[in-house]
Amino acid sequence: MKTVCAASVVLGREAFAPLGEVVIAPDREINAAIVRDADALITRSKTTVNRALLAGSSVRFVGTATAGFDHFETDWLEQAGVTWYNAAGCNANSVAEYIATALLHLAQRDGFKLAGLTLGIVGVGQVGSRVAQKARLLGLRVLLNDPPLAEKTGDPLYRPLEEILPQCDLLTLHTPLERKSAHPTFHLADEKFFQQLKPGAIFLNASRGEVMDTAAVLAALQSGKVRRAICDVWENEPVISRELLAAAVLGSPHIAGYSYEGLYNGTVQCHAALCRHFGLAPQWTPPRSVTHPTLPAIETDATGVALETALARVILAAYDITADDRNLRGGAQLDDKAWGKHFDALRKNYPERREFAARTARIQNASPLLLALLRGFGFQAEVA
Repeated sequence: MKTVCAASVVLGREAFAPLGEVVIAPDREINAAIVRDADALITRSKTTVNRALLAGSSVRFVGTATAGFDHFETDWLEQAGVTWYNAAGCNANSVAEYIATALLHLAQRDGFKLAGLTLGIVGVGQVGSRVAQKARLLGLRVLLNDPPLAEKTGDPLYRPLEEILPQCDLLTLHTPLERKSAHPTFHLADEKFFQQLKPGAIFLNASRGEVMDTAAVLAALQSGKVRRAICDVWENEPVISRELLAAAVLGSPHIAGYSYEGLYNGTVQCHAALCRHFGLAPQWTPPRSVTHPTLPAIETDATGVALETALARVILAAYDITADDRNLRGGAQLDDKAWGKHFDALRKNYPERREFAARTARIQNASPLLLALLRGFGFQAEVA
């Protein structure tokens, strides 16, 4: 069989070459000619998969090594008899670690405590549920909104948006992009949304750019309704709003889910799904572990340091989120074409970022509570 695989798919050649011919192509250069005689296509979010790409091709399976699938024209794929697959949950922990890191950075930067504040989570799927778990470790009160889950489960834990927004000191979006469902999320964060939000709240979006209305976010920031905004995703990627980036306290190029583990999981899941679809015995054995044995231990001293500050020092040493912000802003003076290429290049050439479970933290004078919190975040934590 022949598989076309986007270049950004981690270990793509290793995973799919054992099944037959594999063609590796740059994500945005995958076109109708390249896929015409392929049996399968494996992508990430930069490749739009629709009628224009696949009509007349022999492709019968399309997989995306991402949790989101709004780059797939699913209605057409189903009508055309093309099986599609998204790697749900593959990078959920990576995104949750991004949110925790961003919140700790901001709290340390602005001199406030997270513990005791209220965080609203809109969208409580695989990502949102992990964000909730980490938020509780940070001592945050968590409010959840997920209308589909509320309908499915009847669980009163899921509250209406109009109820939670006025209570939120912090609000983070983790919904898929839905335009036609019973609960559409396109421009969910619009002018009305921000009017209901508690004044001075902090707004985060690491879901999809189109879930927020850029103009509404800017207006909320300019009026002070939103005190700070943290954005990993944007409308009109890769040519994103420079104005919103300038107004945001942290901005990154759609990389919240780009931990090595998250990318790796996406490939593993797509490989398994493709084999199931074609009735093939898997010919690739993924590495048993992606733990890097040579990562240096994070060492710090907790003597006389507040618990949240000590935790922040370790987490910010494991992931320097400000580097992602600086790198993105570094291209803001470019013209539109070059600006879009800059955004894409940051994603394509993103340095390896390991999840907390791959790191050891050695802390002098660490309290049992600090060690327990670090282990809750996944670190191998020990007293130095």
